[in-house]
Amino acid sequence: MATAADLDITMDATSLYREEIYTDRRVGTIRALVPVDGKGATDAARPVVYVGEAQIMTQMGPLPVSFEIDAKSLGDAVAGYAEAAKVAVERTVRELQEMRRQAASSLVLPGQGGGGFGPSGLGGGGKIQMP
Repeated sequence: MATAADLDITMDATSLYREEIYTDRRVGTIRALVPVDGKGATDAARPVVYVGEAQIMTQMGPLPVSFEIDAKSLGDAVAGYAEAAKVAVERTVRELQEMRRQAASSLVLPGQGGGGFGPSGLGGGGKIQMP
């Protein structure tokens, strides 16, 4: 197990961002990550990164979805929010379906092996099968 001494927890002063949050209080949120230098001044040499946030409802409750929006300004980010959100939600739904498929295919059924005790999965190879 890693200890605090084993971890590199040093922040990179050349990769700092100030976070600004914008919302229409209806559909979603856009976070503008404004690059700054070590003193907190805006670093004009690096672009602002726009990150959209939305939620999709699942059987387990709301699932947050974050996605980058390719934009040069806040206005561009607002205009591009819907398309970027659609792509991100579709990707998330596909990933959830794949996770469900993998979970369903990992079920071990009686009589099909998969255990660790001999060829039948049970020690002794008797006729009794445990559900």
